[in-house]
Amino acid sequence: MAKKNENIAEETVKKTTKKAKTEGEAVEKTEEEIAAEIAAKFDEKCKGLLQIAKKKKNVLDYQEIMNYFLDTDFEADKMEKVFEFLENNNVDVKMADDDTDDDEIILDDEDDIDIEKIDLSVPDGVGLEDPVRMYLKEIGKVPLLSAEEEIEYAKRMEQGDEEAKKRLAEANLRLVVSIAKRYVGRGMLFLDLIQEGNLGLIKAVEKFDYRKGYKFSTYATWWIRQAITRAIADQARTIRIPVHMVETINKLVRVSRQLLQELGREPSPEEIAEAMDIPVERVREIQKISQEPVSLETPIGEEEDSHLGDFIQDDNVPVPAEAAASTLLKEQLVEVLGTLTEREQKVLRLRFGMDDGRARTLEEVGREFNVTRERIRQIEAKALRKLRHPSRSRKLKDYLD
Repeated sequence: MAKKNENIAEETVKKTTKKAKTEGEAVEKTEEEIAAEIAAKFDEKCKGLLQIAKKKKNVLDYQEIMNYFLDTDFEADKMEKVFEFLENNNVDVKMADDDTDDDEIILDDEDDIDIEKIDLSVPDGVGLEDPVRMYLKEIGKVPLLSAEEEIEYAKRMEQGDEEAKKRLAEANLRLVVSIAKRYVGRGMLFLDLIQEGNLGLIKAVEKFDYRKGYKFSTYATWWIRQAITRAIADQARTIRIPVHMVETINKLVRVSRQLLQELGREPSPEEIAEAMDIPVERVREIQKISQEPVSLETPIGEEEDSHLGDFIQDDNVPVPAEAAASTLLKEQLVEVLGTLTEREQKVLRLRFGMDDGRARTLEEVGREFNVTRERIRQIEAKALRKLRHPSRSRKLKDYLD
């Protein structure tokens, strides 16, 4: 955390140095001292925000965070660092809906990104296909806008100028790429992330009000980030999970990772439930929902010439060897029973449920033949003695195991 804060501090040293020089001040502070003070201040603000979150069961909304940092003079792109700090401390940040009004969103320089310094290179793990290369090359040719030009285009948009709207959006496409890079590897292709971010950019263009006094990039960052995170929650999984459940799953994963570091082993559902202050049954339910489906076509082996489905047994389909043995046993049994009298055959079939799988009692079989249960027992015993004769039993012995 300290290293991140020092990096943040360096971005604002120039402005803060002037503030450190007051009339009558005997000793002028060095840039290192000022940077350390800024880092300490940022660290203190983050810890204070964490205390607020704990009082609200580790849940904050975006506006609360923005309000909390309004009394600071922090600059540059620090909002992602704040979100990362909250995420590492298991704090859920709830975003506003798409129809949120501008007055409900309070922004400051936390969202400020220097578009001129944005790196348009492809992130690690993303294949450099022709569409990606062509897109990055094209948006790199679009000239950027100054703050005055942004205001001018915004005024023209109010008058219904569609070309101004298009120009403002195109000039900030590289901002979308910069934000989309942070979400690579979360279940969506890089180009899909850019596409969703562009939708957020369009939303920002439509709702931008230059009278609020903040840069367009500062305002657009919020909408782009929201569009991408919602798309990941809505589209990244094969089986769709509601957004609110995705947030719950993410929280459980963060708590599990934290417990893993503390305990040195995988935490049990009971330990996770205690840390999250929810019932154990709820933890098991969330874990079950969060399971990712696996394709039966997944390649298996070094040469990947087999698929996972080839090694999964279907319990509803009999094993060929067992099916063949069962067929042969039935044939042999029919042949052996054929050596008995008709009454003996029927008694054994009813007693052992050979025809329908339901074994009858002596009394039930007796009613079938209109005789006593004792008489049925005698017929059964006689028939079994006949089957034990070597001439008959040797045909069935091979199936005993």
